[in-house]
Amino acid sequence: MAEPLRIIDGADTPAPPSLPSNVEAEAGLLGALMLDNRLVEDVGMRLRPHHFHEELHGRIYEAILRLTDKNMVANPVTLRPMFEADEAMKQVGGAGYLASLTGSGATLIAAKDFAQQIYDLALLRALIGVGRDLVENALDTSEEVAPLQQIEQAESELYKVAEEGGAEGKARSFAEAARDAVATAEKALNSGGHLSGITTGLESLNAKIGGLHNSDLVIVAGRPGMGKSALGTNMAFAAARRWLRDVEDGIEPDKSAGAAAALFSLEMSADQLATRILAETSGISSENLRMGKISKQEFKSLARAAAELESLPLYIDDTPGLTIAALRARARRLKRQKGIGLIVVDYLQLLQGTGRNGNDNRVNEISEISRGLKTLAKELQVPVIALSQLSRAVEQREDKRPQLSDLRESGSIEQDADMVLFIYREEYYLAASKPEDGHPDLPEWQEKMARVYELAEIIVAKQRHGATGKVRARFESRITKFTDRADDGYLPEERG
Repeated sequence: MAEPLRIIDGADTPAPPSLPSNVEAEAGLLGALMLDNRLVEDVGMRLRPHHFHEELHGRIYEAILRLTDKNMVANPVTLRPMFEADEAMKQVGGAGYLASLTGSGATLIAAKDFAQQIYDLALLRALIGVGRDLVENALDTSEEVAPLQQIEQAESELYKVAEEGGAEGKARSFAEAARDAVATAEKALNSGGHLSGITTGLESLNAKIGGLHNSDLVIVAGRPGMGKSALGTNMAFAAARRWLRDVEDGIEPDKSAGAAAALFSLEMSADQLATRILAETSGISSENLRMGKISKQEFKSLARAAAELESLPLYIDDTPGLTIAALRARARRLKRQKGIGLIVVDYLQLLQGTGRNGNDNRVNEISEISRGLKTLAKELQVPVIALSQLSRAVEQREDKRPQLSDLRESGSIEQDADMVLFIYREEYYLAASKPEDGHPDLPEWQEKMARVYELAEIIVAKQRHGATGKVRARFESRITKFTDRADDGYLPEERG
């Protein structure tokens, strides 16, 4: 059937299609709510005033919610004073319109269906709005053209629509929560009694924290040279490799102690990270790999390692200068397309805020970023590991082990984090104080160096799920790899 035409300035122009709506359903629902205020409990959790196509109906609905929230009766009589000066209400006959909405008691039966249809149609209108904005922005070349940014913005807006149309928020029964708790305990039991989340790749650390848990924001912090990037990369690689192995062994993905992982590297390129992972897997020095100082036998080992890792579910995004909004949009896409179960961000201070307010200082920006990462962890129900720099205050102390107060630029990082891990390597500081050859202190220095060689401390400074303390690990700087030490593992927190 041909689209109806209307005449504008003498030209035949198709009339724009009307937005999907059902004003009669809106009127019917409002009438039902005024007849029986208890229905608000059924529809008020999901339906919002902006979901109504007719703005007057949205204001009436909002007024009903406001009165019932105060335990007051919401009916045409109690609502009347709130709309006597409303211009839109005057156009439909004044406050008497409220009474006309309650004319049919039959609407009580269909109230939930009305609410569902109003909600669905609102989502369709939101979807149309995103599409229109996308087309208009793509056609407008008067501003600086940034198509990739437009795509990211459109993805973010689409996800908001999808998120709003997701599962209805509701209280869970104790039985449901208990089933999830038992499933978590079963997973820990099957792993050997200590791993209820995703593996970190270090048995000693798994034993201390129980692995990486869904919806947690984990901060891994340290001064430059401590191995933050190495530990973050190690964790992502270990989770992806464990997931691949579990799938090959026939273990269901939701029962795996691994996960497909996304690594957002704002500092290093994807090929540099791949070099590190290949060095870790093949045992060949990453420096020798970069410079080509390898034998034919080592090259065969390298090729074998690369072939084994071809199907590894590890995805690297090395886009520099990402905003927190762009990172969240990309993470959602990877969750949807690749089913990622772990996110690593290297590192937090290289992310940018939304920049809505040019007067915002860096502390506020870091606060926005840390909150955004925590929100992302809860949205996608995955652990998010964010690497973070520490302030120079560490270097001024005799004991250079980090403290929570050393987290750089914002206390909100500590507040938003579910877990804070610090990396401390005494070897790094000791190496910088090496006496010259022949110096009388050289033998003592060599003895100390032998004692701390390749020793790393992972300090659990904050943990919502358990106690704090220290885990000793081995750090092989040649291949940038953290491994368990054979001699010791977890040490309890030292008391002063």
